[in-house]
Amino acid sequence: MEVSQIRLIVAKPGLDGHDRGAKVIARALRDSGVEVVYTGLHQTPRQIVDTAIQEDADGIGLSVLSGAHMTLFAEVLRLLREEDAQDIVVFGGGIIPDGDIPELLDLGVAGIFTPGTPTREITEWVHTGMGRPAAA
Repeated sequence: MEVSQIRLIVAKPGLDGHDRGAKVIARALRDSGVEVVYTGLHQTPRQIVDTAIQEDADGIGLSVLSGAHMTLFAEVLRLLREEDAQDIVVFGGGIIPDGDIPELLDLGVAGIFTPGTPTREITEWVHTGMGRPAAA
């Protein structure tokens, strides 16, 4: 039986205007065999969740550099619950203080990656976290 390809949304929520890191991660994920839909800058949580549902995504990766990570992650998770789409895994990274990571994990964020995390670590986590083996 063939294993289906992982499909992710990579999104930049809120007013954050810097997306180099999100593009680097999206490219690394694509190179590892993940299908990635990058939504672009200035997306609302509603737009991100709607895109994830429409694209039948396995997960949403949020990149947040603006300091609004607690609000933005919580709203995406709330909207996924509202849409009965809690099977969509939410993870992310950016400028997130170490002290906020446990609270984000308690909210239901599956993984947080801060600046300096090797892309290979993120791609391996995605493949393992989504229950599929990493591409060779």
